[in-house]
Amino acid sequence: MSDSLAASSFQSLHLQADTPGRVLVLDSGVGGLSVQREIKQALPEAGLLYLADRAAFPYGDWDAGELCEHLSKLVRSVSEAWSPSAVVVACNTASTLVLESLRSFLKVPVVGTVPAIKPAAQQTRSGVFAVLATPGTVKRDYTQDMIVDFAPDHHIALVGASGLAALAEDKMAGRGVDLGRLKQEIAPCFVEKDGQRTDCVVLGCTHYPFLQEEMARIAPWPVTWIDPAPAIARRLAQVVDKDALAIGCDDLFFVTN
Repeated sequence: MSDSLAASSFQSLHLQADTPGRVLVLDSGVGGLSVQREIKQALPEAGLLYLADRAAFPYGDWDAGELCEHLSKLVRSVSEAWSPSAVVVACNTASTLVLESLRSFLKVPVVGTVPAIKPAAQQTRSGVFAVLATPGTVKRDYTQDMIVDFAPDHHIALVGASGLAALAEDKMAGRGVDLGRLKQEIAPCFVEKDGQRTDCVVLGCTHYPFLQEEMARIAPWPVTWIDPAPAIARRLAQVVDKDALAIGCDDLFFVTN
């Protein structure tokens, strides 16, 4: 996203802040746009307000307590100004921390993003799959609990990639992708265990689907890439009050500086 787009989007946010009922979609950069496009498929007429919190990018580098406090204040402020019909936290790292806090003061549905461990456990044929996420998501108790609940008998490579979100930001800004660095980041996903090898990779960050084409190209063997965005959109469609949705509004992009 260019600086000129960021500036014009910031201005348009304030000029049109009298339109309540948009779905607020939140991430630290452009990663949540992968969720937004699926929401548009599920709720094509819904107005969306996309909040790209670039000043805090990447969320995975934050202390857990400080990130929770930051996001709670940010969402409270935007919600008071905009009165959204629902809030979608389009970030795995943030969702493992902030959902309970947001639900304590918001009166609208709050939909989070969690690693698609259950679908991977259902889809894998080899019993070996990888969760490719940020270091923050990988180390959260929430992720470990999901493994215990849904995939206790599987061999799972938990891969905390430190640079993939930045590579996705580069691609979305038109700067291209460093394939050598990308290959290094995803290499730990591809493992062999007892004669079986990785056949599914969970994309545990909303930035990563934007790199799926490049990852598939450089992967040592074919795998199923599991993107949670469609499931997030379906969940939103189930819980949002359709009568409260702003209809026919253009998408807006709110970028903090």
